[in-house]
Amino acid sequence: MTTTSGWGAAPPPPMLIECPRCEGHTLGVQQGRYELTPEGDEEFEPLLYTLVSCDKCRTPQVVMQMAEMVAGGHWGWTDPSREWPSSSIAPLSPSIPAAIAREMREARACFNAKLYTAAAVMVRRTLEGMCVDQGTGKKQLFAALGELRDANKIEGRLFDWAQALRVLGNQGAHFSKDPVSREDAQDALELAEALLDYIYVFTAKYDEFQQRRAKASPAT
Repeated sequence: MTTTSGWGAAPPPPMLIECPRCEGHTLGVQQGRYELTPEGDEEFEPLLYTLVSCDKCRTPQVVMQMAEMVAGGHWGWTDPSREWPSSSIAPLSPSIPAAIAREMREARACFNAKLYTAAAVMVRRTLEGMCVDQGTGKKQLFAALGELRDANKIEGRLFDWAQALRVLGNQGAHFSKDPVSREDAQDALELAEALLDYIYVFTAKYDEFQQRRAKASPAT
């Protein structure tokens, strides 16, 4: 006899989660889910929220996954990230393009696995993806970041941050007797996420604010 667990059919397979009570990776048994999709003029990738329970201690949590294009041109879901109870690492904004967010999540995964050199390399890949998405014509990352600065898409301090992340990524990509430290990898993650928020979240909010103010102001 097949157990349905209230799903009305065979239950969905468990997913790999990080249980805050067990303080490690366990299997999450799916108890229910809700898919959030855009309506009307809304523009964002669909999000899937799933209630799961740890297969060891039964502690519940809610995880979120973003829709992404997978091999073969089919849609799938990203690896789950915990939404509740709150994680020490905030979820990435859904405004960040899925392909770039995927690189950033891999950087986080490398860091959590204590692979700090790999995390630095993934941060560099994230920057490369951001430059491509922003339409830069330069192949070298140094020149592409300069193009973003010249186009006023990133300001002086952000440009300095991005260049520092590029150099750290280069260090990780080439053999060195000095591995990337945990502190440098953590700083790289935080700076990269701040840069993504500036490009894809804060800039868009500022543009919306300016457009709304322009419509509200009387013609002069």
